[in-house]
Order: sequence, then C-alpha cells, then structure tokens
Amino acid sequence: MDIITLAAVSGNLSVIGYGLATLGPGLGLGILFGKAMESTARQPEASGKIQTIMFIGLALVEVLGLLGFVAALVLG
Repeated sequence: MDIITLAAVSGNLSVIGYGLATLGPGLGLGILFGKAMESTARQPEASGKIQTIMFIGLALVEVLGLLGFVAALVLG
C-alpha cells in the first residue's frame, strides 16, 4: 500500500470515528432535554432549578462531542 492510499484511508477512518463519537452526545442531549421537560411538567415550580442543572449537563455532554472532533482532527 503506498503512502497516498494510506493517508486517504487514515483520513476516512478518522471521519468514521468522529461520526461514531457524535452518537453518544446526540443520545445524551435527547435524553437530557426529554427528562428536563418531563420534570418541568411534573413540578413547574422547580423549573428554574431544573433549567440550571440542564444547562450544566448540556455543557458536559457537548464537551464529549468536541473532544471527539478534536481527536478526529489530531489523528486524521
């Protein structure tokens, strides 16, 4: 296998890896927002506290997606 083909395969694998790495944060965000809406519907008086915790969770989940993106760029 020559060097050009190896570089192309390596780049393609890093893109596939990033695509798989986005599945976790995508599912996490869906569950996070769904549970936050469910909690707010059950206890509307606690919506401010729920929203604060939801945004902290959002930041933590998004960091995972960004780490996958950076890893794909560095390794690819």
